[in-house]
Amino acid sequence: MAEADRGADLLGLDLPHRDPGSTRWCFADQLGDHFLDDGDAQVLLVEAASVFRRRPFHRRKAHLVLSALRHRAQELGDRARLVRADTYVEGLAQAGVGPADPVSVCDPTTWPARRLVRRLAAGDVGPGAGSVVPVQARGFAAGHDEFARWVDERGRRRLLQDDWYRRQRRRLGLLVEPDGGPVGGQWSFDEDNRERPPRKAAQLSDAVDLAEPWWPEEDDVDAQVRHDLDAMAADGVRFVGEDGPRRFAVTATEARAALAHFLEHRLEAFGPYEDAMLHGDRWMAHSLLSVPINLGLLDPVDVARAATDRLSEGARLASVEGFVRQVVGWRDYVWHLYWQQGEDYRDRNDLRATTPLPAWFADLDADGTVRAACLSDVLASVREDGWAHHIPRLMLLGNWALQHGYDPQATTDWFHRSFVDGYDWVMVPNVVGMALHADGGVMATKPYAAGGAYIDRMSDHCKGCVYDPKVRVGEKACPFTAGYWAFVDRHRDRMGRNPRTSRAVSGLDRLTDRDALLAQEAERGDAAP
Repeated sequence: MAEADRGADLLGLDLPHRDPGSTRWCFADQLGDHFLDDGDAQVLLVEAASVFRRRPFHRRKAHLVLSALRHRAQELGDRARLVRADTYVEGLAQAGVGPADPVSVCDPTTWPARRLVRRLAAGDVGPGAGSVVPVQARGFAAGHDEFARWVDERGRRRLLQDDWYRRQRRRLGLLVEPDGGPVGGQWSFDEDNRERPPRKAAQLSDAVDLAEPWWPEEDDVDAQVRHDLDAMAADGVRFVGEDGPRRFAVTATEARAALAHFLEHRLEAFGPYEDAMLHGDRWMAHSLLSVPINLGLLDPVDVARAATDRLSEGARLASVEGFVRQVVGWRDYVWHLYWQQGEDYRDRNDLRATTPLPAWFADLDADGTVRAACLSDVLASVREDGWAHHIPRLMLLGNWALQHGYDPQATTDWFHRSFVDGYDWVMVPNVVGMALHADGGVMATKPYAAGGAYIDRMSDHCKGCVYDPKVRVGEKACPFTAGYWAFVDRHRDRMGRNPRTSRAVSGLDRLTDRDALLAQEAERGDAAP
């Protein structure tokens, strides 16, 4: 079979949409009722221990996955069988799956998992042909067929997230007028949602009406998960990051409560300050719903509709639109681009970046050696909670990795393992494409490189930092400011040909301290800033 044909087969366009009556095998990101075809279906859940032995995941991430699986089994009672095995194949055998007693499964969210499912279905591995019956993927606002139609309709025109988002809005009837136009007269209120953090506010709630995020209460299931993870660590399984209280929903009931709390108490402030950062407030007004949505506990279209329902209660349109854009715009676009670009998307390296991740970055600054306030803060957030919102991810961690030429595959793997909401489909487009511009412009028309001025404008980090965002050379030189100009110099030919970045090259050539700056950054190497 040709490679293109194998890729098309993995999209599963010819798979049935449903398979009622069979036992449903659910992966750990398929834990909501919308992944079942019958209200009383039997469910198989498999904990595969080898997943945690292959590479070091964040301790908080491992806890969330196991807690979600076990809570789902507890919730389903006699309808569920939870199997603990070394691998998925062994788990299916242990559960007695075979041609006479098959299971169906919603197509998984990643290339490796789909290849496993296809091999199981064909009988190349596991209990025999016909033992596993895949049905079409779900858990997203649109299916593969809908995205494929959109791509075909565009012909040679460039794929743009904003165009896909508008199509989604019209198709789903989200924030659209009867004539098909956008509510409020515009499709995006992004310009209204870029407020700087309030001055003199240590936390966002110091300046605006904002409740604490919804927090879960741990139970006996969490206690057992923590005990089991401690035992794994004692047996040599390595984790990154720190253990701590569970911060995110792992059941559908918890997820619905977290959604309701966000919409009632935090949505209004989310919009204007969604891009802002504060040293003393890592959560700001964000929803913290990426984990339960990516675990499959909430249907994204239901989430978007719940947000639009708030308009009738006086919610700010720009905040509602910004949230809807994240849930059915960006999330779906990233998912579909992951598949549309092919399995080798992860291997792209258009900027030829090959620098290995330094230990201080890879280990989340576990030794506290980073002095740059913004970078130290975001690494602490990831180390302690496995989470940071989208701007610290892109404009601090991603920006740093871009400026210093970190290897895209290693950086993508690091994001995948270190973030509690990180999955292969999430991180390949967001890191290879958006953060590192390694895809040659599929995700973005220019690299998301920025100096200290952006960080100073959108955060309070620079006020107490040992570095000055306005200084390029010397002891006080901001590593992001100097790193930005060194990045422009390294890629001056490419950036000079791009109308969106050519002015940066002209600016570089006007710097009177350019030579000293480049020598300084060459000497910095991979040292912690």
